[in-house]
Amino acid sequence: MTNQDQLILIIEDEPEIAEILQMYLQHEGFKTEHVSNGRHGLQSWRQINPDLILLDIRMPGPDGLDILQTIRGVSNVPIIMLTALTDDINKLLSLRLGADDYIAKPFNPAELIARIRTVLRRSNKSVATDKLLRVGRLTINQDSYTALFIDDKGASQELPLTLTEFRLLVHFAQQPKRCFTRLDLIDACLPESDALDRVIDSHLSKLRRKLSDVGGSDLIQTVRGVGYRLFAE
Repeated sequence: MTNQDQLILIIEDEPEIAEILQMYLQHEGFKTEHVSNGRHGLQSWRQINPDLILLDIRMPGPDGLDILQTIRGVSNVPIIMLTALTDDINKLLSLRLGADDYIAKPFNPAELIARIRTVLRRSNKSVATDKLLRVGRLTINQDSYTALFIDDKGASQELPLTLTEFRLLVHFAQQPKRCFTRLDLIDACLPESDALDRVIDSHLSKLRRKLSDVGGSDLIQTVRGVGYRLFAE
């Protein structure tokens, strides 16, 4: 897929910033669509099915975090948050809610384009992967972004995972029984962000809770002083 095939939705209420973003992106060959508030952003996302969303956090109406939560409830479309330089709390919260990355304002044009390309490349690679991972009673389809677990009654239960949780599960399942450190998991699943240990711990906690809800409470094990592993017979 070339840049010309890829559509980026910009949800940003500051006209000057939106204009600069469109100029940079269009210069690199991307198609763009801009809306200036959260309500219209959700409408556009549903209508145009973008390849990536640049989403400002601070907006009137539904703010960026509200929009992120709404979209992540039903879609794994790549989302990069636009944040204020000192907005550390919302940066961390964005990652916990499933954002793929964040870019601080004022942004460097070269870094902006590099981050977008990396997130798109990672997303396209996952979409292009047409294989199943099976570990014990767990089946992961990397093509459809679904994970199923066979419960004690033999019923197939789908896990409602965010994109980051899905990436973590895939990373574990690709090398079951191997122990990964927090840094391993950050590098593999959140490589463009300045994620801290507590951020990856939050994602892992949610993933373990969702596995526990369907009967897989012991799948992700803690190796004291080292990290985590997926263990399933």
